[in-house]
Amino acid sequence: MKILHTSDWHLGHTLYNYDRAEEQQAMLEQMVSIVEELEPDVFLLCGDVYHTPQPSAAVQTMLSDGLVRIHEANPQMTIVMTAGNHDSGTKHEIFQTPWKALKVYAIGQLEKEDLDEHIIEVSGKGWIVAVPYANERNIPEGFFQQLLDRVAEKNTENLPVVMTAHTTVKGCDFTGHDHATEYTVGGIDSLELEEMGEGYDYLALGHIHHEQFVHSGKHNVRYSGTPLPVSFDENFTHSVSIVEIGQHGETPAVKEIEIQNPHPLVTLPTDGLATWEEAKVLLSKFPDDIPAYIRLNVEIEDFLPVEANAEAASLAEGKQCRFCCINAKRKAVRQDDVQVLTVQEFQEEKPIEIARRYAEYEGISFDEEMQTMFNEVMDMVAEESRND
Repeated sequence: MKILHTSDWHLGHTLYNYDRAEEQQAMLEQMVSIVEELEPDVFLLCGDVYHTPQPSAAVQTMLSDGLVRIHEANPQMTIVMTAGNHDSGTKHEIFQTPWKALKVYAIGQLEKEDLDEHIIEVSGKGWIVAVPYANERNIPEGFFQQLLDRVAEKNTENLPVVMTAHTTVKGCDFTGHDHATEYTVGGIDSLELEEMGEGYDYLALGHIHHEQFVHSGKHNVRYSGTPLPVSFDENFTHSVSIVEIGQHGETPAVKEIEIQNPHPLVTLPTDGLATWEEAKVLLSKFPDDIPAYIRLNVEIEDFLPVEANAEAASLAEGKQCRFCCINAKRKAVRQDDVQVLTVQEFQEEKPIEIARRYAEYEGISFDEEMQTMFNEVMDMVAEESRND
């Protein structure tokens, strides 16, 4: 069985208010070409199809048109599309019945009673166990193993078994995800790999944007990663995975096919930090004819000039690149220069003063507007406390 494994398309994602439809369409075109050339038996899209649970009509049309073209590129192929934590599970299944006419199986919600709803037979080729995202609290204990045991009963021809999931598996590399830890990535708590059960030949994962194998001892647990970067910190190759399995029990053969982005995300400087003056020079010298999104990594001692963003935007005028943001980092300070508060001093300090200290440490201008917003939030918190 030959499988194209992809996930985390995040259709509808915008970057600093820039529409990314052109890039997303280019990605879909590449998917069509890969399917046409390699003719996989199964196309797995493992969650986070959209960036928000309420995608616009234009974004939904983009997906529908893309899936139709992917189907037409190889009409014999089975397409399995599961919902991720960014998707609406119920809306994912609205057109479940008509999609099946194009061999598209849309699995949006966990079906705890009828396990066969998650099991898709690819005639003469293998079995797909399709599991969408679900909060860990809503997954019955042993659910994955129950599904795999059910497939084992059906799999009399010893065909390959592939399971999908959209989750965080402990031990994965979450590079590129903001505010991530080994325990939680993107709001999803980590699962031990053992909780996913035994009996699959390949576990096709979604949610983590960095393509990778997760250590299992069998080289058969993999995140395909996102085909397009969602943030500047995803400075790694973006691809789809082509997986081939001969029969049940064999180790999968996997190769990557890189997806090209017509508008790459570029950080200046490419390594380390620059002063504000150096960053402006780098932006002014960036080639006029290269389409890209630009982030500036700047080291500061105090604060950026108030007009910094406007100045950077003006330097990008006339170029095909799009200036997005300045990532300002405070110059490293000696430990002796950092004021350390005792617990008592911290408790006696006003919240706004703590916020002001933190902003100063991060190089953020804690201006009058920010102070007003902070006070409004504190008033809301106080009001909620009184109501409780």
